[in-house]
Amino acid sequence: MGATSNSTIGEDRLLSFPQWAEVLATSCRPELAQPYEREIRTFLHFCKVRHAGVCVSVIRQYLGGLPVQGANRAREALKWWYQAALRSGADGLGQDAGAAPVVRRLAGTAPRAIDDLGRSGWERALVKAVREKGFLYRTETTYRAWAAKFAAFLRPRTPEVAEGRDIADFLSKLAVEQRASPSTQKQALNALVFFLQEGLKHEVGKIDFCRARARVRVPTVLSRQECERMLSQLTGTTQLMAELAYGAGLRLMELLRLRVHHLDLERGQLKVYGGKGDKDRVTVLPVRLVEPLQAHLNRLKVLFAEDRAAGLAGVWLPEGLARKYPRAGEQWEWQWLFPSRETSIDPLSGVERRHHLSDAPFQTAIRRAAAAAGIDKRVTPHVLRHSFATHLLESGTDIRTVQELLGHESVETTQIYLHVMQKPGVGVRSPLDRIGEA
Repeated sequence: MGATSNSTIGEDRLLSFPQWAEVLATSCRPELAQPYEREIRTFLHFCKVRHAGVCVSVIRQYLGGLPVQGANRAREALKWWYQAALRSGADGLGQDAGAAPVVRRLAGTAPRAIDDLGRSGWERALVKAVREKGFLYRTETTYRAWAAKFAAFLRPRTPEVAEGRDIADFLSKLAVEQRASPSTQKQALNALVFFLQEGLKHEVGKIDFCRARARVRVPTVLSRQECERMLSQLTGTTQLMAELAYGAGLRLMELLRLRVHHLDLERGQLKVYGGKGDKDRVTVLPVRLVEPLQAHLNRLKVLFAEDRAAGLAGVWLPEGLARKYPRAGEQWEWQWLFPSRETSIDPLSGVERRHHLSDAPFQTAIRRAAAAAGIDKRVTPHVLRHSFATHLLESGTDIRTVQELLGHESVETTQIYLHVMQKPGVGVRSPLDRIGEA
């Protein structure tokens, strides 16, 4: 991180470089791109969980905590990131690194994604197609990242001349050389087919490629006693979120994207809108959470009134709904059930508003609670959903009912939980338990 008078900024000046992944894929040597990306993402996660902005002093702090060999690898990657950020015109935000939450609230300190239409013709075509379809910003960034990797794969050719067989070659390389999982390969397929067909208006036709080997994974499941011990280690809103995730069988993003009107406390139901595959469903709402949720809503009304009094913009709404009901985001029923304490800048519109809680702090809290409860398993928020399904089956709930509550398209997906039930089969006992019997 050598400093020069005309190419560096102060050590505590924050840098914003949201398009680093695309720049890396298109400008870095192919043999360095993947390890650099891995090191940079690890560092950015380090910043995220500590609510720290990216600046030279934070980079030094991060490198100082790594072992020597790991620090050398990370230093080269972060040196590239730093220099590329300066070349791209990433501006120091003029705030102390410790003031990142304040910085995010100031208009203009976060990049306006709505103004970022891409640098190349193919990238601008993709962005235009994604936004015309009203896709989520997470989807846009994912599709742009895959398109950038595809462009790097095609060099010196450009995506404008790409065909279906180029996608097939790229996907086969993912499976054979990079050992990508089926889900990763499927995500790349969806992104690139959309890129060529909707963005570049190419007809890709049938794509014949080497598919990644499907792996059957046995889910991690907690016992009822382990769930109770882990939940008892949590407090406040985090505990309420974990109990709701376990009690209703929610995926992580389904939990975070809940809104006030998704709750039906009187009927004991929870509505999940836009779940995996953009499917809606109704699941069970635990009776024991009705009173805590009502108390939680009463607290949220105070925050809601403060936001309205301050003239804060309404919460984010899907694009079509926002056009039809432009003031709906300011109404009580559309508020996030688990809002963030701090307001932030909407990356697409540049408007300051209150978003839902981030996933990283909740995942960290779950891991720490499991460790404090003495659970020797790898516990993530999704383990609570696995446990919900398994415990229902163990208590005699019909598998079709469990399938509907989980939102699985096929019952075969739900059947995986039959393999991890405490009593698999019909009263099967291990032969070891029968030793010594007459």
